[in-house]
Amino acid sequence: MSRTSPPTPLPFSLSGLSRPSSRRLAAVLRRQALRLAALTLLLPALGPSHALADVQGVGASFPSVVYQAWTQQYARAHGRKVNYKPTGSGDGQKQIQARAVDFAGSDVPFSEADLVSKQLVQLPMLVGGIVPAVNLKGVSQLRLDGATLADIFRGEIRQWNHARIAALNPGVTLPALAITRVVRKDKSGSTDAFSRYLSLASPAFREQIGPGMLPKWPEGAVAAEGNDGIAQALKTTPGAISYVSFDRLHKAQLSGVQLRNADDTDFVAASEAGFREAVRNSSMGRTGDESASLLQRPGKGTWPITVTSYILVDARPKSAAAASEALHFINWTLQSGDRLLADTGFAPLPVAVQARMAARIANVKAQDGGVINYY
Repeated sequence: MSRTSPPTPLPFSLSGLSRPSSRRLAAVLRRQALRLAALTLLLPALGPSHALADVQGVGASFPSVVYQAWTQQYARAHGRKVNYKPTGSGDGQKQIQARAVDFAGSDVPFSEADLVSKQLVQLPMLVGGIVPAVNLKGVSQLRLDGATLADIFRGEIRQWNHARIAALNPGVTLPALAITRVVRKDKSGSTDAFSRYLSLASPAFREQIGPGMLPKWPEGAVAAEGNDGIAQALKTTPGAISYVSFDRLHKAQLSGVQLRNADDTDFVAASEAGFREAVRNSSMGRTGDESASLLQRPGKGTWPITVTSYILVDARPKSAAAASEALHFINWTLQSGDRLLADTGFAPLPVAVQARMAARIANVKAQDGGVINYY
């Protein structure tokens, strides 16, 4: 019959201690336990900054509703938390260059030279549309062309019943109401795309205002922050006109403007199909050029203000562990892109563009020499 081994004796015995010694030992053990608990609480602060932290992203508000939906689905699927704060493309670019966040959203692509000099990797994520929207009681559908829209935003056309607007909308009773222009307060990729479109449509706009994330609009414009701020200002300001992402148009029940297409043959309403047409009729669709402009592309149903949105990450992160968490999330979204984008108001990237992203993520190398696990 086998026998169990006797228990290993303790390196000391309590039985031979006097009562005062037992109390002193108990006090010592309590102090050690308290020190261990305190050290456990301090470990996240003493270790790498991202070791136990959530993944943090900031930037473009244009795709933010989609990104926030993705983070929720990702948390359910993988048990990892990712936060995304829509602070605008300008802030996103600033924060990732300062290495203050794990990734940044931007609707304004960096050039290859800038990416190299700033040691960043740029990943296209999705395609969507910027839509002019109005608050005009009694007008269910307004039509504009690019030149007229540009003259509204440069303050040349100030009344809704102006002859040029009336000529584009035969049979529509336009109110004798002053036009209130609502623009973005923050540095914005949406503003950059919108002002680039207006600059293409109007030499006068290009010379007077020009494209940019924060143009100097003529006096009298009302400023609001983010796509959601614009939507709220539109809903509460009779006679207002502004520009929002297509998904906000439906979410906030705003009245979108139909625009004349680039072929000058028809007026089109914004749609996911129109965004796909813009991709197909661009260098992105033909050659896979992910930085190609999608503005004013030909095609009967093409939406004229179509935009690609990007994510920026550090090409040389300090910690492999921190980079792994962020890149795992980004790679998951790219691998599941078509399914995740269904019925969001955005369109997926062409397969030729998507196929290159895994290799680009693989080129991210951590300074600590660790292996980045993004699968």
